[in-house]
Amino acid sequence: MSSGTHSKPGTPAAPADLLDRLRAGLPADALLTDPDVTASYAHDMASFCEAGTPAVVVLPRTVEEVQHVMRTATELKVPVVPQGARTGLSGAANASEGCVVLSLVKMDRIIEINPVDRIAVVEPGVINATLSRAVAEHGLFYPPDPSSWEMCTIGGNIGTASGGLCCVKYGVTAEYVLGLDVVLADGRLLSTGRRTAKGVAGYDLTRLFVGSEGSLGIVVRAVLALKPQPPQQLVLAAEFGSAAAACAAVCKIMEGGHVPSLLELMDRTTIRAVNAIAHMGLPETTEALLLAAFDTPDPATDLAAVGALCEAAGATQVVPAEDAAESELLLQARRLSLTALEAVKGTTMIDDVCVPRTRLGDMLDGVERIADKYGLTIGVCAHAGDGNTHPTVCFDAADPDESRRARESFDEIMALGLELGGTITGEHGVGVLKKEWLARELGPVGVEMQRAVKTAFDPHHLLNPGKLF
Repeated sequence: MSSGTHSKPGTPAAPADLLDRLRAGLPADALLTDPDVTASYAHDMASFCEAGTPAVVVLPRTVEEVQHVMRTATELKVPVVPQGARTGLSGAANASEGCVVLSLVKMDRIIEINPVDRIAVVEPGVINATLSRAVAEHGLFYPPDPSSWEMCTIGGNIGTASGGLCCVKYGVTAEYVLGLDVVLADGRLLSTGRRTAKGVAGYDLTRLFVGSEGSLGIVVRAVLALKPQPPQQLVLAAEFGSAAAACAAVCKIMEGGHVPSLLELMDRTTIRAVNAIAHMGLPETTEALLLAAFDTPDPATDLAAVGALCEAAGATQVVPAEDAAESELLLQARRLSLTALEAVKGTTMIDDVCVPRTRLGDMLDGVERIADKYGLTIGVCAHAGDGNTHPTVCFDAADPDESRRARESFDEIMALGLELGGTITGEHGVGVLKKEWLARELGPVGVEMQRAVKTAFDPHHLLNPGKLF
């Protein structure tokens, strides 16, 4: 790392001592100790990320049980790794050797939905899609929608500051977290933020915890902002003969003041991979596919305006949907992108470099050069409206040389993103996978200040050690 040092967790207590202390404040079914079972909690979905062996997995159901775990861990100087559904792509939920894995999936209550204040109060284990459907019954809308929304938890979304397809209009998770209840490393309960629409009392500790990957405290309750349910969106698909033309269309759409609810891009590698598994009949000559959607009162008019901009930028075909069913058909290709790319070689590394929209074309061109340099298949799908690209490196994990080239290409893609004025992660987080790159992006002073914050909240560095820094 560029600068600074920090203490490491002490030698974990003997398992018997740890287990006895934990059992004193937890129901028997809250502890998992079978090595075959605890091994399944060792890592998330990221490749190339080290993971240790947990000493025990704890599944609390109450705030008090979480507090007991943290008091015990602090007294015995045992590291604690908080987890949600383990759908993350950076190794942020990977176990440390001899740690307590604190899985929050059993804390899954929706405590309150308030249509007047337009808030929901939830526990961290609530599944994103479950919350979205529950608030929809009240005519409300929770916008953050990661691709794994049917599986991922709100706590995990908060920990990684996740995004999704609709960020171009509605923003990311951080913009919807109004307040948090957090169990600190020593077991104390901290409440941050508010339930009100406005509030600027003191430092914004709520925002500090969002994206902290469980390194500052354990989120046990969240107050989330909601919006009125928008009209059903309509989707347009535009085919282009070059990625540059598609990226130019994105710039024209945003420059024109349009506010799409979705603006997604797929490159030719991704299109061909989708065709291979789903036989969707996308033209093999298509170099880029742009999907735009509007959930405005008159989406057809908005689509017509955007379609004209796409044609002016060089689109070879523009297909607007006439209803929700056609819209869903057009979106199927985008939803299949990652599954299709996984089928190319069996293993993928999914990057999430975000660049200014004006550099999106340079990013796609650069990824193509990197793919050629390393002799790899790298497909790109992107939340084009906010410049968030997902270059996906396809490789055979059983081939050591190909695995090496995959990792080196992944690093070059991150370097390219920084060179273009972007960031190493738009929504997946840092975890283990990108922590050396975090130092490059932040610089020495930035790293020093962030480590100081970490030490203030977690002086023994027991919370999710080895992540971020």
